[in-house]
Amino acid sequence: MGQVWLGYDPILNRDVAVKLIRRDLTTPGPDAEELAERFKREARVTAKFDHPGVPAVHDAVLDREADGVYMVMQLVRGALLTDILARPGVLPVPWAVSVAAQVCSVLSYAHAVPVVHRDLKPDNIMVAGDGTVKVLDFGVAAVLGTDVTKLTSTGHIIGTRRYMSPEQIQAAAVSPRSDLYALGCILHELLAGKPPFTAEAEFQLMEDHMYRAPAPLCGLRAEVDPALERLVLDLLAKVPHQRPDSAQDVYDRLVPFLPAPDPERTTEQRGQEATDPTGPYRRPLAPRPRPSEKAVYTPTAVDSPLRSAAPAVPDEELQQARGHAAALVEEERFSQASGMLEDVLARAAAVRSASEPLMVGLRLVHALALFCDDDYGRALPEYEALVEVLEAAGPNRGEDALYCRRQAAFCRMELGDSEGALAEFEAVLGQMRQGLPDSDMDVLEVRRHVGLLLQAVDRLREAVEALMPLYRDLMAEYGPDAPETAQVRDALVRIRLRTSRTTGSGRAVTGRN
Repeated sequence: MGQVWLGYDPILNRDVAVKLIRRDLTTPGPDAEELAERFKREARVTAKFDHPGVPAVHDAVLDREADGVYMVMQLVRGALLTDILARPGVLPVPWAVSVAAQVCSVLSYAHAVPVVHRDLKPDNIMVAGDGTVKVLDFGVAAVLGTDVTKLTSTGHIIGTRRYMSPEQIQAAAVSPRSDLYALGCILHELLAGKPPFTAEAEFQLMEDHMYRAPAPLCGLRAEVDPALERLVLDLLAKVPHQRPDSAQDVYDRLVPFLPAPDPERTTEQRGQEATDPTGPYRRPLAPRPRPSEKAVYTPTAVDSPLRSAAPAVPDEELQQARGHAAALVEEERFSQASGMLEDVLARAAAVRSASEPLMVGLRLVHALALFCDDDYGRALPEYEALVEVLEAAGPNRGEDALYCRRQAAFCRMELGDSEGALAEFEAVLGQMRQGLPDSDMDVLEVRRHVGLLLQAVDRLREAVEALMPLYRDLMAEYGPDAPETAQVRDALVRIRLRTSRTTGSGRAVTGRN
């Protein structure tokens, strides 16, 4: 996708890495503006989480008149995992487990943003000189649209990844569990010396990922513990919801196989063991704590003595805060908007009811700022709390409640909760159909989410039943070249390819179309 140059920052007097994205990918054209927006969004999201296992993003520039699209990043010196795997012999089991555990630590923070890597592979993992594992190229796949394979007009699949999850191959919803599948491929290779599937032909490789069971590790390397082998098999489950729930869960299952802490190990000894990924586990690198279920802030109870003791927050201040925050959102300064509103809401919640119209208005802007900032983990509980308040307010706020329920469903989808998102979107769709035709733009969008989520949770017959009429409606409303139409068409082709392989004919599921 581009080149990485060694650069020098004369202001801060340090070496940096300058990642240039190929000019032909950023040449002005019909997709250039979309690329620019994706690049800006992904660079912002990637910069949100701070972890020693991810090179810091110092700057991101989109300048078609000068150097095109590039990122200025922390320079990391070490060995790519690809090069380590190329060394003679198999890696020690503690090495393999230490690499996977450190990747889990990174993913636990990334998925909380949420950022899904989409292209996790040995080429994107580096072991630094101190043994710290670095995960590279977060966001690049999303920016360039390379997280899924492409289909030609004839249904021929081109392009592949040796570590790509079945749902990515099928153009279904990508979630944190897609990264866990790739991690399973990598851990298998670290333990066995080769990936779980090694076919040279791209189509056969995709078939293997979608349908073939990996070779048992115990037959490839006798000293692999059965519990470790079970973990690899769970990570390589074909259906996302059959994999471990989170990177934290994978980390917990790796802990028994990590090297024990060694307080006697000296600094000099650590320096002699360059690129040894077991080193950091002399003082274990834990993943991010599991998220709590509490909302962004907790309003004070109506009868709390704190309410009367807290200073009043006048209406004028709330109105001014809402206007200022809305302006910041309009300027795409989402983090500033949410931060400012959190301070106001925390003070107002001590003296006002959360259901007051002014408070609801502030919370709607706050949730929108979080949502636009791709901070779905924090936006979700806020939208869910707003749904309760707005539904309790009666029919007059029904439209707002439905909007918040739809936003919450989208948050769940982005956070990888495909089943929860599907249930929410189906409920939203039922309500929308009471007053809107199926051809309405918003209804079409929700129908598309429902169909693709049905595919993601492996309910293929229901997915076809939802996607076929949707495809006809999208053709009528937007035409064959619209991205939404193409996405649904690709999903139907992939379902047919999958079902024809397992049943001998796609007709049983997809019908004549």
